[in-house]
Formats: sequence, C-alpha cells, structure tokens
Amino acid sequence: MKSNALLSLLSDREIHSGESLAQTLGVSRTAVWKHIRKAIAEGTNIRTIRGQGYQLVSDLDLIDRDTILGELDPVTREQIQLAVLDEVDSTNAEVARQLATTRCPVVLSDCQTSGRGRRGRNWTSPKGQNLYLSLGLSIRGGFAALDGLSLVLGVAVANAIERAGGSGIGLKWPNDLFVEGQKFGGILVEIQGELQEGYVQIIAGIGINVHMTHADEVDQPWTSLARRWPDRAWSRNQLASKMIREILLAVTEFESGGFQRFRDRWQQRDVFSGLALVTRDGKLHGVGAGIDSTGNYLLSTESGVVPVRAGDISLRVSK
Repeated sequence: MKSNALLSLLSDREIHSGESLAQTLGVSRTAVWKHIRKAIAEGTNIRTIRGQGYQLVSDLDLIDRDTILGELDPVTREQIQLAVLDEVDSTNAEVARQLATTRCPVVLSDCQTSGRGRRGRNWTSPKGQNLYLSLGLSIRGGFAALDGLSLVLGVAVANAIERAGGSGIGLKWPNDLFVEGQKFGGILVEIQGELQEGYVQIIAGIGINVHMTHADEVDQPWTSLARRWPDRAWSRNQLASKMIREILLAVTEFESGGFQRFRDRWQQRDVFSGLALVTRDGKLHGVGAGIDSTGNYLLSTESGVVPVRAGDISLRVSK
C-alpha cells in the first residue's frame, strides 16, 4: 500500500474508520494503523479518535503523476517518461537506473533517503514537504557543449518558480537558488556515461524547499517558498509541471544557440555581483564580476580579472 493512497482518502478531512480505510485499500486494519503511525512520525498531523477512526488535520500537497501530466502541453508530455514515487534513495540515482532503457526519464519522489547536493553533501529531503525532481537529458555535441549548462538550468528553474508566484529569484554561482539572502534550492548536474552518437547524457537534479519550516541540520541561512510567500497556496504538482516545461525549452535553446544566449539572463540574477568574495581555500580574493562566455565566474582582483571554474573551487562572501 502506498502512503499517498491512504493520505488521499483522508484529504477530505472527514473521520474515516480503520475498517473502511482497510476495505477501500484492500489491506488489513493493522496495515492501515502502521501507515498512520508512519505518516504521523514523518510530520503529518492525523488525529486518532477512539472508537471512530482517523482524521487528517494538517494541510496536504500530494504529488500526483496524472495531475502533473495534465498540466503539461501535449508536446512536452510526449517528450518525457514520468515516474512519481513515494520514496527513493535519490531521484538522480533513479534516473541513472532508467536511462539505459528509457527516453528522457523524469522522476519525482515524495522523499529521498540519500539525497545529494554538490560535492556529495547531504541534501535534506523530508517527506511531503519539498520538491525532488530529476531529468535524464541527451545533449547534442561533445562534452565541451555542456559548458554553462548548470547555469542555464538555474535560469529555467527560476523562471518556473516566478511563473508559479515567486519573485526576485537570485542565482548563486554555480548551482544555488536564493531569495533575500537565503537559499531555498539547488541544482546538481551529473554526466552519465560516455559520448554516444554525438550526444552526452546528463542527469539534472533539482531540489526546492516548498513547505519546509524546520531543518535543524542545515548549517546556512535557508528558507522555503511557503516561508517566503506564506499567503500563496504552493502546489508541488504545479511547480513540477512548470519546471519540466521550462527546462526542456531551455535545453532546446541551449543546444541551438549555446550558453551565450543565457549569459545576460543569468547575470541579471547574480547574487554575487559586486560583493567581496574569497575562494574556499582563502587563496584568491576579489569582487564578483559576473560570468564569462563559458560560465566561469569572474573575480575582479588587484592583478586583474580572474576566472574561477565551478569544478575546481567554490566561492563565499568575504567577511
């Protein structure tokens, strides 16, 4: 039994007996009870009413495959193979498993048990709160054709969020999404396999904090869409459909025109621009000066403008 199937039945906020839930789902009352306890442990507020049953109290934003597909235009629906999961180790790992047999796999999951960020860092992935989305993409050209791709994806994701109701989305080089100085999302791009028939396969993973309100293990200023815009009813299904469409459109434009088409769009969102910066190893100081034609970040230093490669080093604001 999928947990989301049980929560869907409770989403009307009426009282449902354990017996009626078990009959509808085709499972035992013990199985229903176990899933109720699991949902409560994961943060869903469900009342247990003695002699009557269960009643959902907290808000729900369930991800649903049919809803996402229904919000996509026919052309985009035909391009992808969408899978929506209750739980997975990581959506990037699941896409990697599917790429050998599936054209343009797109995977969403309600939670991740081993979510990863850049440099193998853990990505906090609680159940039912955020958006965990990965796409398997084939990019025409050699490995050099991938220059700037993660920045292109950042522009696409920022556009999607603003179309869904956000505003003022900033991009922190090379792969983070910010609003008002706080991080709420990130992008992880991984190359999969070797060059085949003129195409490079990549996996693009996107993590967005949507409803999350607590994350004690996160060691930097962070926010979520719901915290920043509490008056908006954020829908993970709507966000997913808009991101899928914006990413596929951006990749098509990127293949035909390269990164240069996106350079100005990215720099308009650059949260480092004009700030005093230092590389993580402390060896290079300068002022943020945007990006070059291949997506390297530029530092204006005493000895001139120096490019910094995303694969080599990270930047932080100098104190």
